[in-house]
Amino acid sequence: MVVNEPVATTEVTVEEPVIENVVIPDVPKPVLTNLNVTGTKVSALSLASIKAKKELEAQQQHHQKHREELPSEAFNETDMLLQWNKFAQKMTDTGKRLLATYMQMNDPTLNGTIITLELPNQSTKEEFLTGCHELLGYLRGKLHNHDITIEVVVNETVENKYAFTPQEKFERLKQINPTIELLRKAFDLDV
Repeated sequence: MVVNEPVATTEVTVEEPVIENVVIPDVPKPVLTNLNVTGTKVSALSLASIKAKKELEAQQQHHQKHREELPSEAFNETDMLLQWNKFAQKMTDTGKRLLATYMQMNDPTLNGTIITLELPNQSTKEEFLTGCHELLGYLRGKLHNHDITIEVVVNETVENKYAFTPQEKFERLKQINPTIELLRKAFDLDV
């Protein structure tokens, strides 16, 4: 037996939301260098692109400090070597060991504000110069002198002779510290 019970229905009225006038502030549009005034792209080989490039360079010069405003404090070779070695250690710690190795091949020399580094061949020079910009910025900041430049000289006659045999190792140590020969004689040591 099926009993049909009356279902209670309730009427729901939905009110329309009132939309208030919202003012959206004007947001400045980004300036794109490859667009002309009408907003279309400019060919890289056109006169408009040359004009846009000159305008961009003028804006960049406006934001850069003038050369006279940059610090140029005096420093000596000891200060430079200290910061040089700190940067090399920083490169080793961050995993850039190749640059650190090139930096530690020879001690750089200082002539005024020119730092000269001697490297054994042209390929190491080119690899060093690719990572040199970070080093130059570091030295300029730490030594407070923005006139610093780095010059790399290739000296292919410099060869590192590595000591492999015990006799070669002993001769190398004797070059570093000649008193080691006295120690060997005093204790009657064989090489």
